Order: sequence, then structure tokens, then C-alpha cells
Amino acid sequence: FEANKKYELARGILYKDFPSYFVWMSGGKRGLIESDNTINECLDEAKVFHMPSSLRRLFATILVFCEPSNVRGLWDRHMEAMTEDYRLTQMCPHAVEQMALLDIKNMLESMGKDISSFPLPEIDESYDASDNEAREIIEESTIEVDPEHLGLSSFLNPEQRYAYDEILATINSGQGGVFFVDGPGTRSQITDATLRKSYLWENMRQLRLVRNMRAQSDPWFADYLLSVGNGTEDTVDDDYIRLPDEICVPYTSDATDIDKLIESVFQMTLEENLLDPNYITSRAILSTRNEYVDKINMKMIERFPGEEMIYYSFDHAEDDPHNYYPAEFLNSLTPNGLPPHILKLKINCPIILLRNIDPASGLCNGTRLIHASKRVFLPRIPLCPSDDEMFPFRFKRKQFPVRLSFAMTINKAQGQTIPNVGVYLPEPVFSHGQLYVALSRATSRSNMKILTVPDKKRKASPTPLQILQRT
Repeated sequence: FEANKKYELARGILYKDFPSYFVWMSGGKRGLIESDNTINECLDEAKVFHMPSSLRRLFATILVFCEPSNVRGLWDRHMEAMTEDYRLTQMCPHAVEQMALLDIKNMLESMGKDISSFPLPEIDESYDASDNEAREIIEESTIEVDPEHLGLSSFLNPEQRYAYDEILATINSGQGGVFFVDGPGTRSQITDATLRKSYLWENMRQLRLVRNMRAQSDPWFADYLLSVGNGTEDTVDDDYIRLPDEICVPYTSDATDIDKLIESVFQMTLEENLLDPNYITSRAILSTRNEYVDKINMKMIERFPGEEMIYYSFDHAEDDPHNYYPAEFLNSLTPNGLPPHILKLKINCPIILLRNIDPASGLCNGTRLIHASKRVFLPRIPLCPSDDEMFPFRFKRKQFPVRLSFAMTINKAQGQTIPNVGVYLPEPVFSHGQLYVALSRATSRSNMKILTVPDKKRKASPTPLQILQRT
């Protein structure tokens, strides 16, 4: 369609014959599917509400992740906005440019990149007043630490405190060491068998944490989580464990079962709550696979209030010169760790980052955020599946590195505290450890709801909604 707008020749060519007349050039601006306009639009919008230092960081992020085809053109177009703060104190245009370039150079170094690998103006080292080591010290000394964070060590339980002190003592001694932190849900018997065969085992210290700190307000729930995590909870037929009735959404085999789970977690009828960012980020539904997560997210975004915005990815197979894999097929793929081809968002909906974009600013893989405007805060970036052998070709998807997070996979939720949790299990969990991770995100049993589908392979089941396959 874009080619039909631009080229008269294209208007007489059938879709199936297009590759005979036009070629996709991934490295330049002659592509018929996309251009660098999204990057320019992202920077233009950021100028409205970002300070110059934030614009420089965004520019550095774009250089690292977005593969812009015209780096010098981006610099020339947006340099004035990125140097506004320096122009207040410097009269010399050359000095202003050099100060901005040095700032971007330092940002790129923190991301593991060298500014010399990008076609930007040459840096005059005479403007660099400090060496790298001095700059690192200055940067660390200017980091503001929340006083609340400084006092968190006083809230550690005895096992955590022991591990904390042991690790810090080893670091302060300068001798180094290896620690294995064992906790509920880990397959310690397998990990011990594996590690003992390695040279690390002889010098490794094992620190065991056996208390769940999220559920301390509900002692029964905390004990239940530990028995699930350690694999000691009573079983049925040696393969199943019972779930308490009070945390289960009754299974009726009706299509509305999933809606009942959604309502119990999000209370979708209360629109004023849905527009409260704190309310939304304190809730999530967890499941085992991306296809189940996507199903719930699509249901949620359709019912969520507000205007829907749709963003499509640009997909291509890098080593497919004969066009064996058409765009329609590539668009249908949903590899782990990649955003969907069709990304539907609304203002105030929850999203989760899928890459480490800017760790210094807290933008890390797994960070949950609220979509706050009609545009995503970053341009689309090229993304590849984490498993290179997933497909018989090199698949690349250029899309915003986010996905909806009304629901997320259990693995993605590891390490996060989510006060109100729903768990959707249309199939048995992989292990008791995975079940522990899902259950232990919540702070009490009153904030936990689970919808399970009975295992059809099990011949007899007196109370199917209460059981889950353990291993």
C-alpha cells in the first residue's frame, strides 16, 4: 500500500508479483515498508516534555538499540534540543556540541558501546576535563540513594541477615567467593548433584532461605507456600497436591470461567479503579505460557476504558533471499521474549519491558510500567528470539519492546511482589517450584485466586478443581 502511494509502477502489480519488481533494502532508506520516521517522531515528541539531559540519554539508547540508518541526520536535526542546557552557559557553538557529545559518549560507554562506532562529529578530547576513573567516581558520588533503601537491611529476617552479612564480609575482604542461595521452589537435590561435579563446589558456600517474607501477615499461607516450594505438601496419587477451596475459582467448563477470574482480580466494573496506576500495577494474572497470557491480555485491553491504539511490528527473515517466508506468516509468530505483531495499548494500561533499555534509569527487562500517552516512550527496536534455533531462519521483529502486563508468564513474574494475584492454569504446571513462584507473588490467601482446568489424563478425581499436577 505504501508503494502504491509513492510509485505509479506499483499500482499495476499484483501482490504476489511484488517481489519481482521491488526489493526490501534493510540497510538503507529505500525500504517500502518502513523508514526512520518513527525515530524522528519519538525524539520530536520527547522534546515537548523531556529535559536536554534526558533527550541525550534517549538519543544514546536509540543509537544502541534502534539501528538508525541516518545517524548524522538524526544528530543534526535534534542537536539544538539536546544542547539547550549547555547553550545557557556556553557561547561557543563548538564547545556546546563537544559537551553534548562527551555526555553521550559516557552514556554509550555505560551501555557497553564506543561512540567512535557511530558516524557522529569527531570528539575533541581537550574538552574532556576528567579521566574515565575520575568520572566514574563523580558519577557514583552524585547518585541519590533513597533513605528508605539505606535502612532496608534492618528489616531482614535472621536467615536473610546471615546471608547478607556473609556475602558483604566476603566482598569487603577482597578475596572473592561463590555463594549458592537456596530457597523454596528450587530443585536443590538436582542443583547439588550438578554443582558437586564442578570445580566451584569445593569453594562454594550454601545459604538457605526458608521464610517467605511477602506472606508474613498470613502465617498459614506462608507455611503452605513453604510446603509447596519444598515439595513436602501432601499429595494425591503421588502426582497432585490439593489447593485450598478458598483460593479457587470454581471450574464449570464454561467460557465465562476466565471472566470470573478476571473479575475477581481486577473488578472491571469499577472504572475509577482501573484508571488508578497504583491499583492496576498491584494486580496481575499469571499463567504458564505466552498463548494463555496473550488471550487474557486481549480480553483485558478490550474491556479497559479509553481509546485503543494499535502498533504493528515490521517482521522479516534475515536469511531468506527467495522470500520463502512471507510477512503474513512472520506476523503470526509469537516467540518467547518478543512483543506481539499487533500491540494494542490504551492510556493507563499496564505494560512490561522486554529488554534492558536503560538500567541506570530503572528501565530493565521485567519492569512494569503504565502506558501514559498516545505514543510509546521509545521507538521500535529490532528484536530477535532468545533461542536462535527456534526457527530455520533468522527472525527479526521490529516493535516497541513492551507487551501488556495485565497478565504475564509465571517465569516473568519471578522476583516481583504483586499484592493481588490471579493464576490461570489450563494445563498442569511444570513443577512444584513453578507453582510456588506463582503462589508466592501474593501477600496473603485473601489476595489470591486460581482457576485450574482438570487434568484429562487423570482417570478419577473426586474434587477436580482442587488438584494440580505437581511434577
